[in-house]
Amino acid sequence: MKMVFRWFGEGNDTVPLNHIRQIPGVEGVAWALHDIPAGEAWPLERMLKIKQEAEKYNLHIDVVESVNIHEDIKLGAATRDTYIENYKITIERLAQVGVKVICYNFMPVFDWVRTNLFEPHPDGSTGLFYERAKLDDMDPLELVKQITKHEDFTMPGWEPERLKYLTELFARYQGVTEADLWENLRYFLEEVVPVAAKYGITMAIHPDDPPWSVFGLPRIVTNQKNIRKILQLVDSPANGVTLCSGSLGANGENDLVKMIKEFGDRIAFAHIRNVKLFENGDFIETSHRTKDGTVDITSIVKAYHDMNFKGYARPDHGRHIWDEQCRPGYGLYDRALGIMYVWGIWDTLSQLKGEQSCE
Repeated sequence: MKMVFRWFGEGNDTVPLNHIRQIPGVEGVAWALHDIPAGEAWPLERMLKIKQEAEKYNLHIDVVESVNIHEDIKLGAATRDTYIENYKITIERLAQVGVKVICYNFMPVFDWVRTNLFEPHPDGSTGLFYERAKLDDMDPLELVKQITKHEDFTMPGWEPERLKYLTELFARYQGVTEADLWENLRYFLEEVVPVAAKYGITMAIHPDDPPWSVFGLPRIVTNQKNIRKILQLVDSPANGVTLCSGSLGANGENDLVKMIKEFGDRIAFAHIRNVKLFENGDFIETSHRTKDGTVDITSIVKAYHDMNFKGYARPDHGRHIWDEQCRPGYGLYDRALGIMYVWGIWDTLSQLKGEQSCE
């Protein structure tokens, strides 16, 4: 398992690279050019600058998260081929700077969705929170105001150029079904996966967050059956998955251990985080410790260890603890604690395995 840490770039992140380098076992950063609008080709010189910055601290940039997909591709619009060609150019340039995995998602309009970014825990920390009943009654424009009021940071998945046309986007998705979204994803994968394969890159689709329809928009990356179907759309090692225990774990019916065992080496990137589910459908993001949430992080790490997982992994969203002022979900302290919890499980399993092999 190769541990990385998500980093949003100089001037756009409260966590500097020299702090990331000090977290035990972290080898690289998961990065992106967040200011480049979806659909545009990424400039090579910008990628090289990120590479140079990371390498000053002996960190690699093997994983990019995310190269966002233009809505016209998801909609199957007549203009999609132009944006797909730009995506191919970006893939080729990313290969030139050593990228091995591209994490991306195929969620219409919105990326991740929460109703409160700083919901208090009983211990005084705060975490990202999803209140299902509140969202059911909320106007999408009101949700945008809640998410984007934190103007100190760009919020990936909530880019200003996308949100300016929110009403228009919702109108364009009227009548778009899950079947339509499946067909548009197939078209996209058939175009880009061969290019990724040519350059030794894996396209790793991220699950929908949360894994169900929001505001009536179709969502398809939601469960084991659908992920299996996605991997079969273009049956290539370059067509992979980012298995996010927090996104998929928001639905208690998803068996994450079974997914890890089935998809095995098609998992290019592992997001490891915990959520606590409530009977009414709400959930809150907790510490990574198994006991603190509903997701069995211990069994998940064991499943990766049993398969000798050699892909990339990172701690996902953390709580906001010790009065840290940071990007919602992406502070230093709780994610670093999460890494040490994961390594603690991993190293214990390795030691036990070594002891057993000596018997």
